[in-house]
Amino acid sequence: MSSHGVPRTERDRSPEQLKKEIEKINKYRALDSQLRIQTSESRFDSATLELTTKLLRINPEYYTAWNTRRRCLIFGPLEKKNKESLPQCALERHETSEGLIDAPQSLLQNNSSETETKRNRTATSERNAAPREKQKDGNEVNISQCSETVRDELIFTVPLLMAHPKCYWIWNYRMWVLEQTTSLLFVEVAKSVWQEELELVGKMLDRDRRNYHAWAYRRYVVSHLESAELEGRSMAESEFAYTTKMIKGDLSNFSAWHNRAQLIPRLLVEREADDSSRRAFLDQELTTVDSGLNVGPEDQSLWYYHQYLIWSVAEQPSNLLIVPGMALEDRVNLITREIDFIKDLLDDYKDVKWIFEMLLEYTLLISKLRNKSLDAEQKCELEGWVLRIKKLDPQRSNRWEELTTKLKTSP
Repeated sequence: MSSHGVPRTERDRSPEQLKKEIEKINKYRALDSQLRIQTSESRFDSATLELTTKLLRINPEYYTAWNTRRRCLIFGPLEKKNKESLPQCALERHETSEGLIDAPQSLLQNNSSETETKRNRTATSERNAAPREKQKDGNEVNISQCSETVRDELIFTVPLLMAHPKCYWIWNYRMWVLEQTTSLLFVEVAKSVWQEELELVGKMLDRDRRNYHAWAYRRYVVSHLESAELEGRSMAESEFAYTTKMIKGDLSNFSAWHNRAQLIPRLLVEREADDSSRRAFLDQELTTVDSGLNVGPEDQSLWYYHQYLIWSVAEQPSNLLIVPGMALEDRVNLITREIDFIKDLLDDYKDVKWIFEMLLEYTLLISKLRNKSLDAEQKCELEGWVLRIKKLDPQRSNRWEELTTKLKTSP
């Protein structure tokens, strides 16, 4: 945020400014008092809903108002005629702040008008595709009213997110609204809402490619689009292609590399790839990341992905190995090849600590795979690398000193 690193200072306020602030506080307190009265009387009606609207526009961190708003919708436009489902059940998942998503401030500009356009575009198809009442688990809901309410609520959160992009409760509420589409609306209608949300996330990441909150939110949306409830199917291929696109735009995109690593095990299973195809895939991924390291070896995100590929060859659980049937000598040869590549980087980059760290890690890994101690020449080489790292990474000198001791005392 723009205020990061800026110390808080007292501002002198004019009498007029103080008067306006006092009026604003009094207005907020009056609204809050009225909301508490109506909540205590279980009056979850349109008047209470309007109260939450006014309060949340002043203070979107007020989670009690968000929860009251949920109840107003459950007892109102999202009401099921069979009253066996209580509001508490619907609220259970989202009344804590766990798993909430941040978003950068520039993510949602102009989205309100776009959402309204899409809403108008799909309204006719919704009326034609669905009868007015829908039966689901013994409950009846008004389809047109539900669809309109869901889209209105999503639009309601947009200006709040623009003003308060780091407010957990806004995103939490948005996720809750989206999940109501799955439980209340016809599949084709619900799926269109989720698809629009995926498009929104795409716009988020176009504006802020590396934002890991937006990447986490994208995984959340994709998981719902893939779900059986929405008659979805795997999006692993399209999401993998998306990471390729984002990485080409920015090799330093740690979140894109991370998402790619998350997708690979499932992707290979769905492709029904044999050992030959898997080995070709692994070689291609190593070529991709090596190309990046060749021009930017100081980039930590590239090294993390390189580590993932190497350890997926070494000793991950069998379901995470990229090439499960790879022979020991083939694994050792592949890691040795990568060590030679990294050594070549030293010709042009002598002051990048990641180069020395990976040389240490991978050399020790080969020793472990072979279940064989390092020879005198290897120990000498490793000690030289440790000395270089200690100069490049003085903040962790004790760690490197300990490693030096272990190398000297190991058999």
